[in-house]
Amino acid sequence: MREPRVHDMVATWTFRRVTTGDFPLLARWLSYRHVARWWNHEWSPDAVERDFGPSARGEEPNEDWLALLAGRPVGLLQRCWWSDYPQYLAEMTPVYLPPPGAVSVDYLIGEPGDVGRGLGPSMIAAFTTHTWSELPQSSCVVVPVVAANRASWRALEKAGFVPVAEGELEPDNPIDDRWHRVLRLDRP
Repeated sequence: MREPRVHDMVATWTFRRVTTGDFPLLARWLSYRHVARWWNHEWSPDAVERDFGPSARGEEPNEDWLALLAGRPVGLLQRCWWSDYPQYLAEMTPVYLPPPGAVSVDYLIGEPGDVGRGLGPSMIAAFTTHTWSELPQSSCVVVPVVAANRASWRALEKAGFVPVAEGELEPDNPIDDRWHRVLRLDRP
């Protein structure tokens, strides 16, 4: 049987905002080795509440989304306007200046059994389409990825993103090198 291609699955994804009821699921995902390696995030109930609570309550400008495939939670996506985070934008600017209307996303596939099945590129492509319809003023999506995380930047490329820059940025995990790839996808 043929493996589904990225574009075959784009229409089957749905997205909903993360609620406080999702925190146990997020904590479990953040504890898995394949997520913890790149996210370097605490997963205690207090830490998840601290880091995801403001977004879930609408107190933070970023948005956290669950990605569901056939109704089953598979991944987490975070989306923000670059302009909402001046410190992050200032760090990024020497490497690449996101244009007006640019958003950024971060993402993960939660369960270990879902990794390596082509779900990442499909989820990213579907969420980008979701972004175009939900944020009509968005011009592009610009994503910096630590260069050592080949699976992550390859998922972006498979979803249609193109490399636009490379340079040093602060990594999410202090064990990583500062070298990042920056990928971009323009609104069609």
